[in-house]
Amino acid sequence: MAKSLQRPFLLLTVAVVLFSTVSFSNAIPFIVFHGIGDQCSGGVSNFTQLLSSVSGSPGSCLEIGNGEKDSWFMPLVQQASVACEKVKQMKELSQGYNIVAESQGNMVARGLIEFCDDAPPVVNYVSLGGPHAGIAAVPKCGDGPKCAIAEDILKLEIYNDFVQDHIAPSGYVKIPGEMTKYLEHSQYLPKLNNERPDERNSTFKDRFTSLHNLVLVMFQNDTTLIPKETSWFGYFTDEGFGTLLLTQQTKLYTEDWIGLKALDDVGKVKFVSVSGDHLMIAFQDVVKYVAPYLMQIS
Repeated sequence: MAKSLQRPFLLLTVAVVLFSTVSFSNAIPFIVFHGIGDQCSGGVSNFTQLLSSVSGSPGSCLEIGNGEKDSWFMPLVQQASVACEKVKQMKELSQGYNIVAESQGNMVARGLIEFCDDAPPVVNYVSLGGPHAGIAAVPKCGDGPKCAIAEDILKLEIYNDFVQDHIAPSGYVKIPGEMTKYLEHSQYLPKLNNERPDERNSTFKDRFTSLHNLVLVMFQNDTTLIPKETSWFGYFTDEGFGTLLLTQQTKLYTEDWIGLKALDDVGKVKFVSVSGDHLMIAFQDVVKYVAPYLMQIS
């Protein structure tokens, strides 16, 4: 999630030189969303290049503002809005595109899919360690002044309006046993997951179910996402930490608030489990589980 946790992706970039780039003339392009505390340059740029090399499709990392800083301090509603406008201005995406998102970047990616009006269609969406059902505890940020400031503000009160307005991950912190506060004051995830009974939006569901493939990658030894099953939309019960619900046991799935069940019923959801800690994906897993969904020809 934080930059210090995403550096394992750098191990993959060595493999780029092993592949010659295939012609991009007829391939559907893709965009990458990085996680919190990171930016499109450096390791994420190398990872994007790797994906292009192994898939033969043109790709780019879509930056939201001042990457590292704004990934922490720009609220997710605004991040999704920025992504929406940028995508609509990219002519190469106008006929459709694929998405690969890392960690918190999945919150931006799903906001783009569900909330963006008059946007080009997303064909395939690959989620790497996404906190889709929320996180029950705030992960350690790492070192540096930005992290220290963010952690201090988060400790004030997760569902405080000031925190929600200024710290991005507060938008998907979902504390079991505090559902009333969460539904009343969390500014992002309840909307994204259509959780408020009187505010459910069928358009969000329709847009999500328009995906051709949804690939949900969970890391078996994830120590950043609590619980790790949130990568598959699994989560604790509303009452507390005592019981962990599998994806198909959650109300989001059984009542199909966003269309996850509808996608799953027709075989469009791939639940993938890989070894390693958060975002520590092996090269062979990239080739097996990510690249095939970027190879579609327009």
